[in-house]
Amino acid sequence: MTEEIQKNHAALRAKLEKQTREAGVPLPESALQKIADLTRTMKLSDEDVKGIVTEVTTRLRKVLVDPHESVGIIAAQSIGEPGTQMTLRTFHYAGVAEMNVTLGLPRLIEIVDARRAPSTPTMTVYAAKELREDRKKVQDIALKIELTALPNVASIGSMVEKMKVVVNPNRHLMESRGINRDILYQAIVEQLGDKKGFTVSSGSGTGEERTIDVTLKEDAEEETPYRRLLEAADELRAVKIGGLPGITRALIRKEDSGEYVIYTEGSNLAEVLKIPGVDRQRTTTNSVFEIYSVLGIEAARTAIIEEANRTLSEQGLNVDIRHIMLVSDVMTNEGVIQAIGRHGISGRKSSVLARAAFEITAAHLLRAAITGEVDELKGVAENIIVGQPITIGTGAVKTIYAPPKGKAKGE
Repeated sequence: MTEEIQKNHAALRAKLEKQTREAGVPLPESALQKIADLTRTMKLSDEDVKGIVTEVTTRLRKVLVDPHESVGIIAAQSIGEPGTQMTLRTFHYAGVAEMNVTLGLPRLIEIVDARRAPSTPTMTVYAAKELREDRKKVQDIALKIELTALPNVASIGSMVEKMKVVVNPNRHLMESRGINRDILYQAIVEQLGDKKGFTVSSGSGTGEERTIDVTLKEDAEEETPYRRLLEAADELRAVKIGGLPGITRALIRKEDSGEYVIYTEGSNLAEVLKIPGVDRQRTTTNSVFEIYSVLGIEAARTAIIEEANRTLSEQGLNVDIRHIMLVSDVMTNEGVIQAIGRHGISGRKSSVLARAAFEITAAHLLRAAITGEVDELKGVAENIIVGQPITIGTGAVKTIYAPPKGKAKGE
């Protein structure tokens, strides 16, 4: 039965390929596959299939790029012109003022400049299929993600007369973060213990709210013990109790689909993907360089396309995805992420005149003269500078018509 299905499928594909050849425009593999699937599921007649193929090829012919078309200039204009209409603003998640995401023109500039760290790094963390509608389990994942420092669950005070710093745990705050006093005590011992000239011990109180005393050792060789005590208080405030470095906040929001999604302030993709219960296929970050370092250059290319397209769409601007794809391809085609600018693609052009026309003209011309560079005048900018036709469109065609030799008519 399977062999018969495969044989029928192959016959259908052959028929579709023949019809597209007759239409004059070969369809891409993905389009052929979709038409074949549609034909089988809806049991379309040959006449219906032919009509679909004709319509698809007609639309495809309208969007094909003409030979020698200046796609780079058109892409730059298509993105740059709507970019002038973009606002300079930030966006608040779920009405929480402490959590901002940069949008508009600043975000677009971050993307094309290939900034290593976005001004407001964020992550969208999805839970696995079996957990995504269970708020309690998604909350547990959020607690593992959000960084918990000592000031988040305890107050810190200095007792100068006794040369010690006192940590007062807050039971309610600890419970909300899913930790207890033992975890707190152990973290302080590991990160600020004997090796730094301090003794960590239990103080006054009972139960979970019993204080933790950090005392400066009497035999510690300190010229300024009071200053060291103040520094100890600062070091205590930096003690990490749980969560991931770089992620300072994690909010849970219920989407229209019914699933709970975690939105973070800060980003740490490599560590988040290691947490059990996280959907590794859908979880993402707005840091393109993090995606590149964790998932590779192809994932980074897709991230640039998604981020740029979403940034433009959120402003109500409609830019053809192919222009954005071209920019993304240029930024990533060498296996690393390059900026669109003098420190990236524009500064590495082979043409001396093109580089000089972009920025720092005198320096480019002087360096080219010293090193004896040759400009072959193959691009747009350099040909405009020297006043000759540019090699795009009809200017790229070198064919010359030579009429046949013979006697003129009437001779």
